[in-house]
Parts: sequence; structure tokens; C-alpha cells
Amino acid sequence: MADGPEHRADEADAAPFAVVAPETPGRFVFASPHSGDLYPADLDAAPDLPIASLRSAEDAFVDRLIAPGARRGASLLLGRVGRAYLDLNRDPEDLDPALVEGLEGRIPSPRTAAGYGVIPRLTGDGRPLYARRLGAEEAEGRIARAHTPYHAALDGLMQAARARHGEAVLVDWHSMPSRATRGVGGARGPDVVLGDRHGSSCATDLTRRLRRAFEALGWRVALNQPYSGGWTTQRWGRPAEGFHAVQIELNRALYLNEAALEPGPGWSRCAAGVTRVIDDLLADPPTPLRA
Repeated sequence: MADGPEHRADEADAAPFAVVAPETPGRFVFASPHSGDLYPADLDAAPDLPIASLRSAEDAFVDRLIAPGARRGASLLLGRVGRAYLDLNRDPEDLDPALVEGLEGRIPSPRTAAGYGVIPRLTGDGRPLYARRLGAEEAEGRIARAHTPYHAALDGLMQAARARHGEAVLVDWHSMPSRATRGVGGARGPDVVLGDRHGSSCATDLTRRLRRAFEALGWRVALNQPYSGGWTTQRWGRPAEGFHAVQIELNRALYLNEAALEPGPGWSRCAAGVTRVIDDLLADPPTPLRA
């Protein structure tokens, strides 16, 4: 892999995620499944793959943007493994027969067929990740080492929150490439997309409150287009059972130099804005959401 990432000595044993527990846990769980930048050596990506392409699907620095949630009582679950290695926001059964050996005859989901299953075949900018196919045991090993424990941790956080407060609220934080929402003539699209699975994954109170908070910053907010919520939102969006889930996509143009994957000129303003939204969301007494 051209100019590939350095594999630190401790990287092979590094946990695929981190949990930040607040002093007094509330009903909110903040997750960032795609902010990780660790790429284990067994990735064995195509030797000529540029590092910028490898990392192009990362939600870079989203974990830093949501860190203030812990001081307000939100439990944080932060993915550390890079999305090109394994996508923590996909169904673990969603393997790509074009990439993984031994799956002949399996009909993939449309997204997996496009190259973006639980183990992606393509980078975020559309380049082939591999010059080889993966063995079934190799694919299953990645899922067992990273995906399974990540979701076991999320299960524990959500169940504990509901046991304490009668309900649990998952906010799944992401970022989107600016090109993904660019409008006619190159105009920038929405700054934020809220995904509540078209009203099914959480109480409308939660979506409305988030929308008001982001719009109070002067940011443009879209609902469910082009992102309505991924597998994790679908899995935990069960309001009738006391589990609410919403996905938030932040436009990377707000805070990131997308070419260099470094904080951009808007970083400070964006970080302050996200903190204001978090403070607004978590400040009030925990009155139950209306399912």
C-alpha cells in the first residue's frame, strides 16, 4: 500500500473500540462507529492503494467532536478500527460474495453489491481495496474480533441505560463527504442530516429537538435524505420497548480539510456548535420521550 499507515507496536493488541463512562451515566449513549483510524496488518490491502483512499471512508475526528457528551452523562462508544477494515455499522451477515471466498450463490444486499458490505470491497472514493479475495475464515475472524465485541458493548450500555432510567437513547454520530450532498451547480447541501428511519426509530420529540438545536446554529438540516439511518439505528430503534435511536450525519465541509484529513478552518466553530447541541440535548431533567 503506497504511503501506508504505520502499524504501531501495540496496534495488533489494540481494542477495536473504546468506552468512555461518565461519572453519572444517563439514558443517552453516543456512538461513533466510523471514526477509527487503526488498520491492522492483516488488512493486506492492494500494494498500490494510496493512504488517502484507504482512509476516505473514515468519519475523521467525530469522536473528538462528541467527547463533551461524557461530562453531561452520555456514555461514549468510539470505534477505533478503520472502516476500510471492517464496518461496525453493517449487519455482520452482510458479506460480499465478490470479495469473500465460499459465498457463491449468496445474493448480497444492494449496498454490499455496490462494494460496501460489513467488510468493504471498495474505498470511500471507489477504488478496489484488495488485489486478492478474502478467505471465509479471515472474514469471520475480523467480525469476531471487532464487530461482535463492539455490539456486545453497545448492548450492555443500552440495556443498562434502560434499566436505570426506563428508556435508552442511542445517538449514532457520523460525518458525510461534502460531495454526497452537493446540489445543482455545486452548491453545498445540508450541514446536517438526521436519520430516524422515516419516523420509526425514535420518538418524534427527539428528532424535533435535534433539528431545532442545529437550526439555532444557522445550519441547514435535512431529514432522512440521503441518509435515513444504518443497521445500528434500525437494530436499536424500538421506541415501544424503550429504545430510541437516531443517526446524525455532519457535513465534513463544516470542520474538516477533506483532502488532508485534518481539522479545517471551520473546526473551532463546528466543535463549539456540536457542544451546544449536546448541552441542549442533555441539559434538561430526564423526562421520558413520547413514543
